[in-house]
Amino acid sequence: MPRVVVAAFGNVLRGDDGFGIVVLRRLEETGRAPAGTVFLEVGTGGLALAQELMTPCDRLVIVDAMTRGGPPGRVYVLQVDDVPPARSVDMHMAVPARALGLASAIGAMPREVFMVGCEPADVDELSMVLSEPVMSAIDSAVSEVQNLLERPHA
Repeated sequence: MPRVVVAAFGNVLRGDDGFGIVVLRRLEETGRAPAGTVFLEVGTGGLALAQELMTPCDRLVIVDAMTRGGPPGRVYVLQVDDVPPARSVDMHMAVPARALGLASAIGAMPREVFMVGCEPADVDELSMVLSEPVMSAIDSAVSEVQNLLERPHA
């Protein structure tokens, strides 16, 4: 049975930065994940992801707020093809690239890595509420992650 990790980055106290955590919790509530799926709430401490990946997995799906210049609420799905190994370790590793760099350095990268992200409107204010455009994108992001969970493995 394939092992898949769905990892959510973000801080629920920073508005739209909590996007990944909200998506992960919604996915857990649906109960539709295939057997072998592990849900991991990384928050802002990517070291937990690197530790989880020490148990080999076939696919990693990272969910996070992602600033790429689009309109707030736009959902992105990207496949990560290459991750250079980290040269140093930051104990917080609050961004996926740093956590993946550590996983690469220790030889723990999954065969397939995907990112599902959403363009944030506001991550600077202390708030536990997502902006309206980002909240409206939650269902779409959940569907994208579910599609990746059901997709045949390479």
